[in-house]
Amino acid sequence: MTRSEQAQLRAPSQDGGALIAPRLSELDGALDENRAIREGWRYDVQGRSLKDLAHQARAELLQAAATYTGSYRDVSFPPDPATAEFLLAGHQPELFHPGVWLKNFALGEMARRRGAVAVNLLIDNDTIKNASLHVPTGGREAPRVISVPFDRPGAPVPYEEHTIADEELFRSFGKRAVEAIRSLVPHPLLEQFWPLACGRAGEVGNLGMVLAQARHIVEGRWGLDTLEIPQSRVCVGESFRWFTVHLLAQLPRFREEYNAAVARYRRKHAIRSAAHPFPDLTQKNGWLEAPFWIWTVAQRRRRPLFAAYRHGQVLISDGEAIEVRLPVTADGDAAAAVERLAALEAAGTKIRSRALTTTLWARLALSDLFLHGIGGAKYDEVTDRLFERFLDLPPPRLMVASGTLLLPVPMPEASLDEQRELKQRLWRLRHHPEVFLGRVRNIEAGNGGEVGRLVQEKHRWVRTPQTRENARERCRAIRRVNAELQPFVAQQRRDAAERLGKLDHALEAKHSVRRREFSFCLHPEAALRHFLDGALFQSDAICSNREG
Repeated sequence: MTRSEQAQLRAPSQDGGALIAPRLSELDGALDENRAIREGWRYDVQGRSLKDLAHQARAELLQAAATYTGSYRDVSFPPDPATAEFLLAGHQPELFHPGVWLKNFALGEMARRRGAVAVNLLIDNDTIKNASLHVPTGGREAPRVISVPFDRPGAPVPYEEHTIADEELFRSFGKRAVEAIRSLVPHPLLEQFWPLACGRAGEVGNLGMVLAQARHIVEGRWGLDTLEIPQSRVCVGESFRWFTVHLLAQLPRFREEYNAAVARYRRKHAIRSAAHPFPDLTQKNGWLEAPFWIWTVAQRRRRPLFAAYRHGQVLISDGEAIEVRLPVTADGDAAAAVERLAALEAAGTKIRSRALTTTLWARLALSDLFLHGIGGAKYDEVTDRLFERFLDLPPPRLMVASGTLLLPVPMPEASLDEQRELKQRLWRLRHHPEVFLGRVRNIEAGNGGEVGRLVQEKHRWVRTPQTRENARERCRAIRRVNAELQPFVAQQRRDAAERLGKLDHALEAKHSVRRREFSFCLHPEAALRHFLDGALFQSDAICSNREG
């Protein structure tokens, strides 16, 4: 997929629409192309070849993912990581919408076709922003959306650190949410899903893991053979720590290329926000911001990691209380620094990748092909630039999967086109009432010719050329005539206003319920499976949803 194609990606607008690009039938070609690209890669990572580091990274990934997944569902016997193909995707461990869920099923289908290892990364270094779910409720004539909590609000800490705070609230969520939506969706998947979540809550206390494991169990029951692993467990692997040390040792150059790539993206897409697609890496009093988070078990609020360079070594800090020296130079061996990072973790200080670093490592070392959603694919324009400018390597191809599934709630017919037409009709009834009066001679008999006289007067003023001298008089005269004609179109105005009111209400109800963002667990199982299966098997026909 080219950069221009990435930029033009759009979520399908039609209900049941799917985007898988390139086509699943092109999977072999994409992997062959990536293999050819990788064969030409030559890159030194603090004295180790990228090839050797990637082999270690995949072995660590496979072992950790199989162990983690095997703690809650059956796992197929892992293949030899030295010869296996690895396909990866990733998302936060949240109750996302079906269009995001499609990515997991596309990943599984890709792995099935290739006999590859499919691993889904749970991005648990992101913060949980809201421990509740938007749930539509009410009758079909007047639906509304409410927020149903599944845990108490708390500090904005990463998923990795978020334990369930209110077990009673969590366990009752399924019943409360099902009751709320039942008038619109009688039997949502939530009826089967939430008991699984409650079962996992009895085994693990971490909210993100509970939600992800319950969802992954459902995927297994539906025939999906994939592995999952929290990104936090990738970050503690020796290979990733080696890469972390490398980025810290090379941070002045990395930061320069990173900020340049982000600025280029903003210029290209006319983005004014300093937060999109990512904030710049800053500089404060000689400390450079690095593409990592840092926090401690005592203070779980994540902070940016900073690095400085003193006496040929790297110092790292959270900008507040932590300051640690890493024994490594820009081109030196990273072994001692890797051991220091491991000791920090054991003592309760955690260093985790930020979004771009996560994807960079996944595409560089962990996967033969990475599967993105639409947003990630667009932002990976920046990652591609870092491949080229920082790593001096051609970036591998990626794939994209997304879709749109609306809740199966019958809505009254309501059209935006009709709404616009009615608004225009009401405007014309006020400003051009004569258009709606028919032939004057057919209505003069009942009103003594008054209508005809007013219409003729307006026509006379309209035909009179406007000058500086007559402009005010002409405008006032036309307005007066329009006002005097209003009683004769009053019924038409009432009819149009009544129809517009009903239409506005129907469109508001439709907008509140017919949105793609509702969680997958609020949909009926049959509708979900039809959507997911159909998207995969028809992906060669329904494969593109780009602008133009």
